[in-house]
Amino acid sequence: MRLLLDTHILLWALTDDPRLSATVRDLLLDKNNDVFFSAASVWEIAIKRTLQRSGMPISATEAIRYFHEAGYEELGISASHTAMVESLPPLHTDPFDRLLVAQALAEPMRLVTHDRLVASYSPQILLA
Repeated sequence: MRLLLDTHILLWALTDDPRLSATVRDLLLDKNNDVFFSAASVWEIAIKRTLQRSGMPISATEAIRYFHEAGYEELGISASHTAMVESLPPLHTDPFDRLLVAQALAEPMRLVTHDRLVASYSPQILLA
């Protein structure tokens, strides 16, 4: 299975946060799964870190290094990903989450999130 991790799932995985469910832990450890992080998540981390938002334990540069060390593959943002955002219903207003949904649907991948609104976009999205 090809998994795209939402930003908070990525951060929880890196910090071994107890909010990361056993199901998601098992998915991440399963060698049959390909795990991806989006450039959108790195962008989100960079912006929130610059704005000194709480809950951003690492810099964008550190995140990239840690994601690669964890064996996660990088998913860039394409023009078709950004264009797909336009076709999404207005269920969620966060631009990073909307882009992650568009990427998961376009690739296709299973987006793993803890956000119920994000999960409501498609059965293809795994609510963790």
